[in-house]
This record gives sequence, structure tokens and C-alpha cells, in this order.
Amino acid sequence: MIQWSRVRQLRDEVGAEEFDEVVDIFLDEVQEVIEKLRDDTARIEIEQNLHFLKGSALSLGFDSFSKLCQDGERRAAAGDSAAVDLGEICTTYDASKALFQAGLAENLF
Repeated sequence: MIQWSRVRQLRDEVGAEEFDEVVDIFLDEVQEVIEKLRDDTARIEIEQNLHFLKGSALSLGFDSFSKLCQDGERRAAAGDSAAVDLGEICTTYDASKALFQAGLAENLF
């Protein structure tokens, strides 16, 4: 679910001192877009929101979540946004976030 090698790579790129700030920004921005997805009942901006989430997830190693966002983005681009399972996307994000935060606390990377 979490690609810890990507997390290590990001920490090495930004530095240990900046890493916590990057993580906080990531989690805040992703949570904001998750809320947009939940509020966008007409699914007008679903493709753009999933594209943003996919990129954010990839940068911090949220592997399963990024794959779901990518699949949803493709479906929305093909005009089938109704087939995108936003519940699964949100649930996977929540599980990934919990696993990520537990891993950070235990220094798994």
C-alpha cells in the first residue's frame, strides 16, 4: 500500500528537516481535494481532482491510492465518471494515510 522506498527517496531529496513540513502540506492538500470529490456530486471536476491526487500520491509513495486515482482519472476522461468508485478511493486514502502515519511513527523507512 505504501512504497517506502519512495518515501525514503523523497526524504533524501528534501532533507530530513524539511520532510515533516512536506508531509504536512501533502496531507492537508490531499484532504482538501478528497473533500472536493465528496462534495462534487455532479462529478464536474472529478478528472482534474483525481489527476491531482494521483500525482500527490505518487510523490509520497501512496501506491494503491495512486493506482485507484489513475484508474478513476482514465474513466472520467473517457466520459464514464459515474463508474468511478469514490468510496473506494476515499477509503483507500484513509487506510493509506493511517498506515503511512504509523510507519512514520515507527521509522519504517
